[in-house]
Amino acid sequence: MKTNENTPEIIPEGDIPPEFTPNDNETQMLENQKLSIENINQSGAIKTKKGNVTVQTIVIAGQIEGHYALSAQTKSTKYEHILPQLVQIEESEDTDGLLVLLNTVGGDVEAGLAIAEMISGMTKPTVSLILGGSHSIGVPLAVAAKRSFIAPSATMTIHPVRMNGLVIGVEQAFTHFTKMQNRIVDFIIRNSSVEENVFRKLMLETDELVADVGSIIDGEKAVNIGLIDEVGGLSQALGALKDMTKKKA
Repeated sequence: MKTNENTPEIIPEGDIPPEFTPNDNETQMLENQKLSIENINQSGAIKTKKGNVTVQTIVIAGQIEGHYALSAQTKSTKYEHILPQLVQIEESEDTDGLLVLLNTVGGDVEAGLAIAEMISGMTKPTVSLILGGSHSIGVPLAVAAKRSFIAPSATMTIHPVRMNGLVIGVEQAFTHFTKMQNRIVDFIIRNSSVEENVFRKLMLETDELVADVGSIIDGEKAVNIGLIDEVGGLSQALGALKDMTKKKA
């Protein structure tokens, strides 16, 4: 059958021209992009590389979920997802540093403190950046990194330990509260420059929160009292992390 010049060429099935067949590098690139999207969707984690520095970023957002599952309508970060990621980052030869992005209302005290202890115990360079807020048990998470930043518009809420559910009003229960509160305060004092008396005073303020004791502080005040290292955004946090990786190398 004759065809004219305007008739498109029909390619038999299975006979795909070479220019339409992805090579090994393109296939690997597509696979890496797919894995990155899956990691972001499932755990809020992404790994980026610029120059010779590879940074792993994890997000702690919403409410920190611990021993009890939260409702499907509650934005949450599951601590059992975060802990294995931190182990992988610490052991990975392909990762130079960790950036922790925080926008959390707090949550399970022991789960949050467990994540904070893991970050604090890492040997690799770590930087935290508060975006929006890092409240309640989010305070230890913010100071756990080797260097901490807070966005100018972000805030931090400092208040005593709260307990949901049935609480028996006996001396042992209040002793338990005191010990748990001391664990949190001791961690914050060890991992920041804030003085204990200053922090406890903010924690017990009675004229700031409507239905609770405690304080809400902005980024500038958090830096002034030594709780956070610096006011800054993403570029400052990444710059500090990359400087730390270069010094370690």
